Amino acid sequence: MAQPDISLERAAAPAPSRFRLPGPGQWKKYLPERIIKAVLFLCSIVSIFTTIGIVSVLIFEAALFFQEVSIFEFLTGTKWTPLFASKHFGILPLVTGTLLTSIGAMFVALPLGLLSAIYLSEYAPDRVRRALKPILEVLAGIPTVVYGYFALLFVTPILRNIADQIPFIEISVFNGLSASIVMGIMILPMVSSLSEDAMRSVPRSLREGAYALGSTKLEVSTRVVIPAALSGIVAAFILSMSRAIGETMIVTVAAGQNPNFTFNPFVPIETMTAYIVQVSMGDTPTGTLEFKTIFAVGLSLFVITLGMNLLSQFVVRRFREVYE
Repeated sequence: MAQPDISLERAAAPAPSRFRLPGPGQWKKYLPERIIKAVLFLCSIVSIFTTIGIVSVLIFEAALFFQEVSIFEFLTGTKWTPLFASKHFGILPLVTGTLLTSIGAMFVALPLGLLSAIYLSEYAPDRVRRALKPILEVLAGIPTVVYGYFALLFVTPILRNIADQIPFIEISVFNGLSASIVMGIMILPMVSSLSEDAMRSVPRSLREGAYALGSTKLEVSTRVVIPAALSGIVAAFILSMSRAIGETMIVTVAAGQNPNFTFNPFVPIETMTAYIVQVSMGDTPTGTLEFKTIFAVGLSLFVITLGMNLLSQFVVRRFREVYE
């Protein structure tokens, strides 16, 4: 008697469903998970629509501004006096003021942040690291307006006293140098923390191999760990630069509100964020051309910070080292 072909019967049988609806008694088990999933989805949707709304408002209001002011004049003009009788709409003084304070802050934050990251990652014992890292990150929790008055009332007098001893150097009460120094202190925890995380992600085997070849701790730190973590370190630098560009209260309080087209850090300057604060808290009527300038400046600031963030992501993807 012929035996039935079991393989054909298995092929003809319907495949079991991979996704099964929970039974009546399992709905209570899956309900909390479904609620959490729905809440997380709504949070992500809110953040997306918030970003779209902000960008849409900036673009719409800036378009109304550029209907009355030439884009070429806006991007190439060296005078910014929209609140004066003789109006000029060249944004270069605000851009140079922003770059002056941000680059000055990076000169303070990058070396100090990188050196502290090297110490925390390679030299500090575990107990010291657990104590120092939270103390360092406390700097990130200080309100920026406090930093601003610290720069104006403490750092600026010290700089002026030093400048009095040096011929041909005079520092104004409001200046970009004090704002840059204090802003560098403010972003120091970001540089240090992100760089230290990138260094600690380097596999221990690379360090041990370098030590086996007779390298010192300094050589291992500078010639093995830093090159291996370079993409993360560079990304930390760029993100910190973006944070410095978007800082408001420090430059508003300490740097002044005088839009000079200059690269001299000893004189009063005005940044893009400080101008937005000046107009937003002033008596400028809503809907006027002067009021619309804050949207044009805000859109310019958004484009700069967006470019910095995209650059940091490109650096991470392009130069990231993957270890197994």
